[in-house]
Amino acid sequence: MAEHRSMQRAALLDAARSLLSEGGTEALTFPALAERTGLARSSVYEYFRSRAAVVEELCEVDFPVWAAEVAAAMERAGTAEGKVEAYVRQQLALVGDRRHRAVVAISASELDAGAREKIRAAHGGLVAMIVEALRELGHEQPRLAAMLVQGVVDAAVRRIELGAAEDPTVVTNAAVAMALGGVKG
Repeated sequence: MAEHRSMQRAALLDAARSLLSEGGTEALTFPALAERTGLARSSVYEYFRSRAAVVEELCEVDFPVWAAEVAAAMERAGTAEGKVEAYVRQQLALVGDRRHRAVVAISASELDAGAREKIRAAHGGLVAMIVEALRELGHEQPRLAAMLVQGVVDAAVRRIELGAAEDPTVVTNAAVAMALGGVKG
């Protein structure tokens, strides 16, 4: 029975990823989850109390995997500057990934304060990854610089997701140049 519930929960999360990827937070509804998984709508409520709970669990499952991919890319870089570049490039490379949609959905206004706080803490862990590299580059306030670099990444993510006129590679290269130019200052 526990294995069956675990499989159903995984199927619901996978369906949620697809719905978020296809139509954003508006597409993530319990009727849509029920249809995608073949469950009754009332059964979806047995697993999740709200859309916010679905998004929160997706973030708890997917964010660590996403952060590990960013960390691995940074570890492969040989220099502090290379680590900052890898930090930016890897996050932007993940924009097309279905898991990323769940992470982006965390900003949805229907999330309760507890969920938003958990997600902010996880995001803070991501930002913390580049603090040491920025310190090595000589920044007097590496934590502030890390948050600003993340702001550049966030802006580039939005630009790519909007389907801007620029190719995603152009947006990525511009974000890297902005981040590195700012951190060298």
